[in-house]
Amino acid sequence: MLSSSRTTHPGAADTTERIPVAVHAPDPILREGVVSQLRRYPEIGLREDSGPGTVALLVDDMLDEAGLTRLRRLVRSEGARAVLVVRSLREAELLDVIECGVGAIVWRHEATATRLVQAVLAAARGDGDLPADLLGRLITQVGTLHRSAAGRPGGAPASGLTPREVDVLRLVAEGFDTGEIASKLSYSERTVKNVMHGLTTRLHLRNRAHAVAHALREGYI
Repeated sequence: MLSSSRTTHPGAADTTERIPVAVHAPDPILREGVVSQLRRYPEIGLREDSGPGTVALLVDDMLDEAGLTRLRRLVRSEGARAVLVVRSLREAELLDVIECGVGAIVWRHEATATRLVQAVLAAARGDGDLPADLLGRLITQVGTLHRSAAGRPGGAPASGLTPREVDVLRLVAEGFDTGEIASKLSYSERTVKNVMHGLTTRLHLRNRAHAVAHALREGYI
């Protein structure tokens, strides 16, 4: 689900196993503050280091080049899923963040314990969780890129998505979860999951947010 921060109860974890979470922050006071918020939740298993299967929770004011490099390393080299908590995000950084594998973003001023755990759970499932205003900016930005590309020779949308995949991605982009998508399309939840897994694997996309960004960029939705 690529959602606009819909409220869920973070205690309702999808699994009885604890989700390994490593908190990364620029100073120890900030890191300890986030750790203390997460420590109360039994579904969260705090770790010192990130790695495969871990959710890396990165907290900072702004995302500079060093922070973007750190995100790429955590996701691409270490195999972690990433949640980014920032005060603001510049337009030029938005697609970079999504395409390097970040599916969940939380604004610092909204980063309550409940909101952080919601984002961690979404990232652990491979879902997307973006603030509503950021989702709108992503759609606008990718739409602009697509219109620009369409005006150039060879800029037509590339083939690669089936009608079924487009139908699923359109509903993902609108914020529906797997069960809701299955109901609307008269599919089983397993079918929806298989569709998402198939297209993300085939096109080397990192998560649902990246898949939606790809579909928008290529003009499918």
